[in-house]
Amino acid sequence: MSTTSLLASEVMDRAASLMNDTAQTVYTYAAQLPYLSMALDEMQEYFEMNNIPVTNETSTVIDLDIGETAIRPADGFGAGASPPNPPNYPENLVEIQGVYERLQGSSEPWIPVTQREFLPHLFDDQPTTYLGWWVFESQQIRFIGATTDREVKLDYIQKLFPDVIDEDSELGVINVKTFLYYRTASLCCEFIGENPTRAAQLNMYAVASIERSTSISIKGKQGIMTRRRPFRAAYRNGGW
Repeated sequence: MSTTSLLASEVMDRAASLMNDTAQTVYTYAAQLPYLSMALDEMQEYFEMNNIPVTNETSTVIDLDIGETAIRPADGFGAGASPPNPPNYPENLVEIQGVYERLQGSSEPWIPVTQREFLPHLFDDQPTTYLGWWVFESQQIRFIGATTDREVKLDYIQKLFPDVIDEDSELGVINVKTFLYYRTASLCCEFIGENPTRAAQLNMYAVASIERSTSISIKGKQGIMTRRRPFRAAYRNGGW
């Protein structure tokens, strides 16, 4: 049965064995921990780049009152204040895939909000009853603002993995254990053991493992129907 309760200790135990140090006399948990974190970061970026379904998430409803023009991060650059001013987007947001709106408190259908590179200046001083357009600017999701209270929902790519604090940290992953074994061991061999030959061998196993995991996920997406534009659609419409 699949589980997401993989512990950091399990990965580091296997990685130590791959480096002929099952007793962990050299490659202790403390020594391996930074490299396990690096392997997780690499895997996250690889999954994001390939739009692996496990990274997909939809936010809860975010309320935007009349005239509100931004959804801000919960902290850091762009938060706007300390404590941060609501409304805030999810803390695990990495990349926005879609923005939808409807009247606040209603059961109306969700309407897509159009992404723009810049907000249309035609409406700078003339907001409409809906949001209409959005941009991601200065770490904020920005709008012109509406003359009605709106609800917003986000489809986005999420950060999958929590920060690894110690060997008891749960990693929350499915079907990528072998990549973490090999990649953690490879990094440790290269930067702790200074053994580039062993590191290169382990890295080959890591690459093969992540390719298998990605192939499984991509195969699972093949049944999703996608409506594609006809080849000559742009020609018939008079332009691209």
